[in-house]
Amino acid sequence: MFPNLNFQRNTPEYDIIKVEPKSLPFKGRLLFKNLLQFYSELRNSIFILRKRSTKEILHQNQQRSSPLSSSFILWLHDIRSLHNVGAAFRTADSFGIHQLWLSGFTPVPPRPEITKTAIGADEHVEWKQIPDITPAVKNLKDNGYTIAGLEQTDQSILLQDFKLPPSPVCLVLGNEVTGIGEEMLQHIDVAVEIPQYGMKHSLNVSVAGGVALYAFLEKFLKQGK
Repeated sequence: MFPNLNFQRNTPEYDIIKVEPKSLPFKGRLLFKNLLQFYSELRNSIFILRKRSTKEILHQNQQRSSPLSSSFILWLHDIRSLHNVGAAFRTADSFGIHQLWLSGFTPVPPRPEITKTAIGADEHVEWKQIPDITPAVKNLKDNGYTIAGLEQTDQSILLQDFKLPPSPVCLVLGNEVTGIGEEMLQHIDVAVEIPQYGMKHSLNVSVAGGVALYAFLEKFLKQGK
């Protein structure tokens, strides 16, 4: 009997050849088998890009350990948009941070808009709602945290120039329009900002959060924390 050549869709062999083997005559199927064998050997000898499956990506992610997982906190204060909160959950999950804090009028799960934008990451990220920022700030500082605010102030440090403190870090993101309000800004130990080169002076808060988290991840990795 001729071997079964009905390969699964979305595999490299199927996607590259783009042929339904069962629709070919016998000689065509034999030729297809030889081409497939040649392709498999070729893949082992030269570099060919192949998109990984979500299962492969998840497996690789689970082999990694994020340096942000032990103590790094992302704090969202007065974020109005449900979609921005959902995006923050998704980003927090991606970078493997320790906790996500939500305060002020920032909406909290469960909300379908948050879950949809987060694609379910709100079920995997440890988070808590902060009813009163003052005792929460005191608790952070009692535990040795440096509270960094992503904000443009007269004393802001560009992200690439910011040196990680020896203490754990809590990064605060503020409102989409007004930024970090005065009631929170007074508790900030250091302000950091993303360098920009265009005519506009700001980024969407969820985009800015992703940029900042990657910058912090790089700093933690370089310091071996």
